[in-house]
Amino acid sequence: MNILYGIQGTGNGHISRARDIIPELKKYGKVDVLVSGIQADVSLGFDIDYRLNGMGFIFGKKGNVDLVSTFRKCVTRQFIREIKEFPVKKYDLVVNDFEPVSAWAARKAGVPCVSLSHQFAVLQPESPRPENKDWIGKMVLSNYAPVQSGYGFHFKQYADNIFKPVIREQVRQLDPVSGDYITVYLPSYDNERIIKVLSNIESEDWHVFSKHTTREFRVGNIWIRPIQNEKFLKSMASGKAVLCGAGFETPAEAMFLQKNLLVIPMKNQYEQQCNAAALSEMGVPMLKSLKKKHIPLIENWLHNGKPVPVDYPNETEMIVEKLISEYLKNKKEEVEFPFFMETEVLSGF
Repeated sequence: MNILYGIQGTGNGHISRARDIIPELKKYGKVDVLVSGIQADVSLGFDIDYRLNGMGFIFGKKGNVDLVSTFRKCVTRQFIREIKEFPVKKYDLVVNDFEPVSAWAARKAGVPCVSLSHQFAVLQPESPRPENKDWIGKMVLSNYAPVQSGYGFHFKQYADNIFKPVIREQVRQLDPVSGDYITVYLPSYDNERIIKVLSNIESEDWHVFSKHTTREFRVGNIWIRPIQNEKFLKSMASGKAVLCGAGFETPAEAMFLQKNLLVIPMKNQYEQQCNAAALSEMGVPMLKSLKKKHIPLIENWLHNGKPVPVDYPNETEMIVEKLISEYLKNKKEEVEFPFFMETEVLSGF
């Protein structure tokens, strides 16, 4: 079987999860890897067969998605050309982790495309939603990478086709201890904003991993470091708490490591707003933004916050086996999947 594994390269979670999923997929056939997007900070550890521009979200510096820059890089001639020219028909199955080129190319060519992503879980009706409706954000998330069926990952198993997070083996092998500092990962905030706020809490040491620096430096009680996977994991495992965005993998790994967790969801990012709603239900505190007026809330979290207990067993092998078995069953029975997404956003192809 020829399998294409399409991975979203914006952010680190998709790449981190792929490290454990790719070996499982290889048990069932030849696997080629496509990565699109431009803002990941960790290496895959496997050969990448296709590197494409795709349609990535661009992080801002004030806790937001940079909508202007994102729009400029979205439905461009290059993106449409990547879809039209991609040789998707050479594959029997496309496994998609929120990657738009392989998803749209498969849809256009009629090649089976199955989601294996957190975003699929977020879109299921059983998953938590924020109080404030964001119809545009939901529409973008729903049509970004259309698939025929799927399996999702979330903080809890909200439905039969939703599984608990893939905690990569690299994290499972860590020996967590409670140190005397807080690990910070807020990629949508610049260093100046982080320093301006956290420097007011002088009783704590802050280890900040930043997308906005290429060198390590210290300002008072704050260390600013470029993102490096092994150093970040070591910091998270040895610190006493984690302050991060409301993505998926980092909060899941922090809870797995039994860390006191505080999240700040990105603005204009529907998925993170949904994640924050789910984490809040579990007892994880949330801030709407990183501002001086929220310092008392941060201090209260540091003094009174506790780790949220979770049980995240290693189910990666079982999930991939279930995905492949379902595909082979449908192929044998010549069943055509109904498309999960109905709106033809890019109907001009």
